[in-house]
Amino acid sequence: MIETHDLTKKYGDHYAIRSIELTLNEGDLFGFIGPNGAGKTTTMRIIATLLNPTWGEAYVCGNSIYTKPKEIRRLIGYMPDFFGVYDDMRVIEYLEFFAAAYRIRGPQRRKRCDEMLSIVDLDFKRDAYANTLSRGQTQRLGLARTLLHDPQVLLLDEPLSGLDPRARIEMRNLLRRLGQMGKTIVVSSHILPELADICNKVGIIDRGVISVNAEVAEVMKQVRQRTVLHIEVKGDLDSAARVLQDHACVDAIERKDARLFVTLHAGIEDYSELPTSLIGAGHKLTLFREEEINLESAFMALTKGMGEKI
Repeated sequence: MIETHDLTKKYGDHYAIRSIELTLNEGDLFGFIGPNGAGKTTTMRIIATLLNPTWGEAYVCGNSIYTKPKEIRRLIGYMPDFFGVYDDMRVIEYLEFFAAAYRIRGPQRRKRCDEMLSIVDLDFKRDAYANTLSRGQTQRLGLARTLLHDPQVLLLDEPLSGLDPRARIEMRNLLRRLGQMGKTIVVSSHILPELADICNKVGIIDRGVISVNAEVAEVMKQVRQRTVLHIEVKGDLDSAARVLQDHACVDAIERKDARLFVTLHAGIEDYSELPTSLIGAGHKLTLFREEEINLESAFMALTKGMGEKI
């Protein structure tokens, strides 16, 4: 759905972005992470055909940004990090105005606007003036406007910025639903936790260079060289530790309070014999699970020292 090759933008001697390589497929929800000024907006504006690169290429659904910009604009929905609303328009009038710009005519126009209000949960504000909406409601209205022409690709620049905690949760849930609808979504943020639990692919950009670009599962795999198991049993924990310590897949065992932390040797993926051995030795398991890696911690590990290398 989206491909970029050596995508570069220069202003004089300054690189806004450098050699950006992206490949996103249908249904991908790509979290584009980086500090303010890192190059996220520049990349998205080039893909949206609103800015020309210095060199490099980008395709949306097989269409080149150079030869088929009009076709691309029909296929994408671009939501900038800041947009204005018309103070003297009601919410439904605002959407109908843009629906008309998308050449949605007749009864279909009102129907489409009503559908979008329902998707973003703004039905109850349909007759309110746009300038009376809260920040979160305004963001949802902007997303409804972006969805009017049923785009296949969504480019959402900092949609969670400035929202209160409740509005952030509502917007994340909305992005999940859009992903489930098969939309390909690029959503940017300078705050990793905002996107960590909703994306299947992530990229980190800083000073115009992407340092991490992979599926979330692959990022976790890069960081987790060894599996750590959390184990609790009823009864003698030391006895359970003795059962486990002689297994070939076990590298180390640490006890903290009423729990064992069992580190496996690198590359071990099948540890099904461990619970079998514990149960066979008469222990009743109350907890047996892999230690979860927080995506934010994973990124911190992968990007350690990144700033000095760029």
